[in-house]
Amino acid sequence: MSTFMPKASDIERKWYVIDAAGKPLGRVAVAAADLLRGKGKPTFVPHLDCGDHVIIINAEKAVLTGKKLDQKFYYRHTGYIGHLKEVKYRTLMETRPELAMELAVKGMVPSTTIGRSALTRLRVYKGAEHKHALQKPEVVAL
Repeated sequence: MSTFMPKASDIERKWYVIDAAGKPLGRVAVAAADLLRGKGKPTFVPHLDCGDHVIIINAEKAVLTGKKLDQKFYYRHTGYIGHLKEVKYRTLMETRPELAMELAVKGMVPSTTIGRSALTRLRVYKGAEHKHALQKPEVVAL
């Protein structure tokens, strides 16, 4: 008996919805990263992109535990000397909660071509509405 190796054409992608309301940001990001990679599938192989599509709703209602709202920073560099910008997570969660969720998921997928292609299947929405109802996504309970 030989080992089963799926081909890229054999991969079936499903759609999932994760509601982040009242849940820790990191817990939601872990669940999304696992679904994006396809880690829960019996046909998972690390050298193929076999993950699913993930929709995260209510990103503005995700919580950060402890003192992370005031002590954690989001850093970015403009490309000019001395232009390192920093934003507190309290400000980031008030203005752009989708970015905070995307950054958390991005840190949990591999920084390879497989990880980058997996991130293209991630959709994050601020409120409870999303425009992917026609795909009939399944709700993931955390």
